[in-house]
Amino acid sequence: MVATRVEVVGDAPGRGFPWELPAVRGLPLDLGPEITVLVGENGSGKSTLIEAIAEAAGLNPEGGSWQVAFETEATHSPLAHRLRISWHGRLPPGWFLRAESFYNVASHRDRNPSPREEISYHEVSHGESFLAVAREWFEAARFFVLDEPEAALSFRGQLALIDAIRRGVAAGGQFVLATHSPVLMALPGAHLVCLDEDGLRPTTYEDLEVVELWRSFLETPDRFLRHLG
Repeated sequence: MVATRVEVVGDAPGRGFPWELPAVRGLPLDLGPEITVLVGENGSGKSTLIEAIAEAAGLNPEGGSWQVAFETEATHSPLAHRLRISWHGRLPPGWFLRAESFYNVASHRDRNPSPREEISYHEVSHGESFLAVAREWFEAARFFVLDEPEAALSFRGQLALIDAIRRGVAAGGQFVLATHSPVLMALPGAHLVCLDEDGLRPTTYEDLEVVELWRSFLETPDRFLRHLG
């Protein structure tokens, strides 16, 4: 049971936000059977697309588990209402884990605790709370969406997240994530999609510009830093 494709249906507007974003113009998006990783520069539409995918799959656009339904401010785009996710069998929604609004999710959880929850996400670090979500929820046959989770995680934390995702895949889960991290881009078995001015383009790890840039920077950081004002 997996999601196979994301596409716009109906008479979507041709102009304005989010319809002019390269990521939206480039739809449909074919998904990998286990992990799909969206890669692109700021402004390419990664977060807008990932948010809409989460909402179209039945998850709260501000983040949280499939059980969560709350809204602090309606800032999400109308894209989700024009998206169709094609399924080969239907996975139930799992979690939408996004760095941008995790504070709101943690606050909602504190106001509406369940008997199974032992700690407040506000009582541990941002990274620890992200990994707590991954370890608690990912080992299930559900559909999970992640938006730039590396913002909360150290290098070792990102490796721990990869381990949790791999366990989730083994349990029958499917993951779609957007990231700037070359560590997360290296997820085994991931279907990599580059978002650029031309839309959506399947790619490989070795062909990603961001991977080459990080390698060059780590080898000779002065070559990059000396050009800064």
